[in-house]
This record gives sequence, C-alpha cells and structure tokens, in this order.
Amino acid sequence: MTAPVAAPLPPAPAAVQATPGALKPIAPTAAPGSGRRMDDFRSERRQTQEGGRTVFREPGRVIIQDPNGQSFVRHNEVDRFRYGARDVRVTRDGNDTRTVVVRPDGTQIITVNDRDGRLLRRIRRDDRGREVIIIDNRPRGGPGFGAGLAAGVVAGAIGGYFVALPPPVLRIPQDRYIVEAEDAPPELLYETMMAPPVERIERRYSLDEIRYSPSVRQRMPSIDLDTINFETGSWEVPPDQAAKLQAIADGLNRVITANPRTVFLIEGHTDAVGNEVDNLSLSDRRAESAATLLTQQFNVPAENLTSQGYGEQYLKVPTDGAERRNRRVTIRNITPLLNGGQASLPPPPPGTAPPRR
Repeated sequence: MTAPVAAPLPPAPAAVQATPGALKPIAPTAAPGSGRRMDDFRSERRQTQEGGRTVFREPGRVIIQDPNGQSFVRHNEVDRFRYGARDVRVTRDGNDTRTVVVRPDGTQIITVNDRDGRLLRRIRRDDRGREVIIIDNRPRGGPGFGAGLAAGVVAGAIGGYFVALPPPVLRIPQDRYIVEAEDAPPELLYETMMAPPVERIERRYSLDEIRYSPSVRQRMPSIDLDTINFETGSWEVPPDQAAKLQAIADGLNRVITANPRTVFLIEGHTDAVGNEVDNLSLSDRRAESAATLLTQQFNVPAENLTSQGYGEQYLKVPTDGAERRNRRVTIRNITPLLNGGQASLPPPPPGTAPPRR
C-alpha cells in the first residue's frame, strides 16, 4: 500500500473576484450554481504534480489525488456568505486573512484563515457587538487539537487531516443511524439532527479532519436526502425540487435556534458513472448549492452550515452503474466532533451490557 503524503493539502482557491481589501457581495436573488455546467470547466482545468500528489485546479475548486488512492476537493466557503450581504471586507492580520461579511441588519460574519487557507475561527457578531464563536479551529495544547493531530499523523494522517478510527459500535437501529428523508416525519428529522454521537468522542477534531476522515464523521447520525434530482452535469437545484428541502430547513432552523453554535455538514455524493475528478467537483458544487439554497430560500444561517463533496468515494449502493440512491445530499450535525463530544451517549437498549473500554 502506498504511504500517504504527509505535506499539508494545497489551500482552497481565493474567493471569486477577490481584491486586496474588497470583495463584492452577491445579489440575494442570484441562483446558486447557475450559468455554468461541468462541461464548461474541463477546458479550464489544469493538472500539476505537487509533492507526490496530482493536483487539479479549476475555477473555484482545487482537487487533490493522493497516491494512496484518496481524493479531496477544496473550495472557499466565503463565497457562500456573500449572498445578500451589504458589504464584504478582507484584511490581513499578520499571516492570517480576516474576512468580514456585513449583512443588511448589521450582523457581521467574521472568518479568519491562516496563510495556508485553513479556517481558524468563524464568529457571528450582532449589531450590539455580542459575539457567538461558531467554529474555533485554532491549535491548542494538551489533549485537544494539537495532541490529537499528532496522534492522527501516527495513525496515517494525510497532511494532518485524515484520521483512521475503528468503526463505531451502534446502539441505535440502522434506520435511526442513517435516516431516509423521503419517508421520515419532521420530528424524526429533528431528532436525528439533535442526536448525540453513537460513540464517545475522545477529543475535539478540526473541521478539515472531519471533512476528510469518514471514520470521524461516522460517529454522528446522518440524514440522506436523495429526493433532489440534479440535471446531468449541473449543480443548480431546479425550482420544482427546492420545496423538498422545507422539512430539512425547518429542522435545521429549530436546532440552530436552540443552540446558535451548531454546525451542520452538507455532503454531496455522486454515483460512479463518469470521471472521478468530474464527480468530485460536481458533488462539491451540488453540496454548496444545496447549502446556499437553504440560506436563500429558508433562512438557515449560512455560517452554521459547511459543505463538502465526496464524489463517488462513498457509494450507498455498490455499483459502477447509474444509481439514483448514490446521487444524494447527506446532512449531519458535526458540533460534538468540533467541540470534543460535549453530548452524552445514548442509553444502551434494555438488557444490553455496556461495552468494555
């Protein structure tokens, strides 16, 4: 087996139309993902070899293929926050970049990234100056991020991002661990979004560790939304499909109202038909499009959502053919992973002895 590359992943591309000190807001009525299709990007994609990896750069995305077979896609999330903004300001603070998105009501969304593009902090500050820290990714000493990162590298981390954990031991039914949104009542969707980890969370994970480590994400229940049908090669959510997000949006808003620090990961997945690089880019754009639509149409706070595409890497149905169930969006609450598991485990079923540790 080929060893993973230990160097950090290349950073996400700069925000679209960024210039020093200025970044344009996007009209609130602009359709996410409109005007471009996957076919448009192939001619603009550039391939290079960097530190043992194959790297593809295209408008708005960087796609990385590690020689051990894993692939990653990165994009700049600030673009999604610009919809409906009153002002956007970008400044430098030493080696860090500070982006402040000002909304019409005066609320500020403050995003701080390091010089390699890694997210350090995301903060919401209201018009009275009161702050809510939504994500704090800064390295810390002790048993938190820094120590965990070192342990992850020993376990086979890729650029300090990939963490290998044993599969979780489920104490809940499978259909409550992965909930099918199409047949789920609204209360079940809400309960799944609020559900605690299925395994004890031993430490806090960085956002990139969560994004790129399936065994970390598996600690949280998820909701599969495979009822949205995108056109081939497109990431625009058709108007007749958007209404299918209503129950999901209601649950998200209900959870975020109860805990303004909640963070949800919106995952994009494709089937195995077509080019792997295309599928990674397409799934990432579809996840971002769904997250944007949840904000534009249903007022889900953009800063409480993060999106990531996985292409064909995690098929729900193992087949190389066209399969609707593999073309899906998955939603999961990653807050306990970010904060180190500050949520209790569910009680074991009656008559079940707790596992030994």
